[in-house]
Amino acid sequence: MLARAWDAGLAAIVVTGSDGVSNEAAAALALRHPARLYATAGLHPHHASDWTAALGQRIAELAKTPQVVAIGECGLDYFRDLSPRPAQQAAFIAQLQLAITAGKPLFLHQRDAHADFLAILREHRSALADCVVHCFTDTAAALDDYLALDCYIGITGWICDERRGAQLLDAVRRIPAQRLLLETDAPYLLPRSLKPAPKHRRNEPAFLPWVLRSVAQARGDDEAELAMQTGANARHFFRIDVQTGRAKL
Repeated sequence: MLARAWDAGLAAIVVTGSDGVSNEAAAALALRHPARLYATAGLHPHHASDWTAALGQRIAELAKTPQVVAIGECGLDYFRDLSPRPAQQAAFIAQLQLAITAGKPLFLHQRDAHADFLAILREHRSALADCVVHCFTDTAAALDDYLALDCYIGITGWICDERRGAQLLDAVRRIPAQRLLLETDAPYLLPRSLKPAPKHRRNEPAFLPWVLRSVAQARGDDEAELAMQTGANARHFFRIDVQTGRAKL
């Protein structure tokens, strides 16, 4: 999988942590592939009921390591409500505070929870480093709210879906070039524009160029220039040194 990613032109991959087990796995993977793989550490709202002081302490410890470049994935998800909303909010706030202490950027998740998510984020935003609203699929009004808080916006293969991604084709034009990040959300959100279509539904990093192509077409941008811009944005956001490939503590 990594060989296919490098062959597709990717220079580095950020592996997302979303609970205690995946945080450790992502950090270990990044440690084995320095300057190529990086990790995040956090608790996804689906797992918010699992929040404990011990887990928070472990995320804080991981955040001190150079391979862990962001806190998250964290936020609110009222679409599935796999954890009670009060638990989601408590875990989200706790991770915002961890990010403030660590001085590291935030990898954020929000689905069908914009009002509460925005209120909580707004309250803490001035003390936070950079933030990215990952896998953005919301409205233009929500996009404007996040841009007003100086957030980065992550666009995935959702935009490659002519059924679900139609409104994104308009919204993505509103994102300033310096605030745009491209991502796969692998193993989810396999781009529907992928040709030939694979027999499986598993997404992987090598398919990021299809996201790039759809975003460039929607914005009227040159693909190569957009790739350079979003790559520079990612290195800046995750504080990765261009010369060494190392994350800055």
